[in-house]
Amino acid sequence: MIREMIPTDIPAARALLSQLGYEMDSAEVERRFNAVNEKEDHGVFVVEEEGRVIALLHVYARPAFDKPPEAIVQAIVVDQDARGTGIGQAQMGVAENWASEHGFRSVALTSNVKRSAAHAFYVALGYSIEATSHLFRKNLNV
Repeated sequence: MIREMIPTDIPAARALLSQLGYEMDSAEVERRFNAVNEKEDHGVFVVEEEGRVIALLHVYARPAFDKPPEAIVQAIVVDQDARGTGIGQAQMGVAENWASEHGFRSVALTSNVKRSAAHAFYVALGYSIEATSHLFRKNLNV
């Protein structure tokens, strides 16, 4: 069952994100969930199976000057024990439906260059590599 994420899903979301190497404490996951969940142009969904959350999807609307306005899959993760079962494909279907419902004609995402299995998954779903880039970040002392 795919449904919108609720606050009680935060511990499961934290565990899923850690499988991708995004280590955060529960308070930080809760802070980020609350920040995203209050925005109408974001959607956060989970897959629940037998009462257990086994997948997470975050999609949002990106208006831009330099790119087409489109939906962005910011995060998608399926529990490592449930990968290869069609859950990721179902999640991407949710992202594509969300995009259509919000008036977008395309969905985009980024994927770490090290995740070749994920790249093959996206290509199999009809996605193509449009560009490569580097992420630059400067931490601010605030």
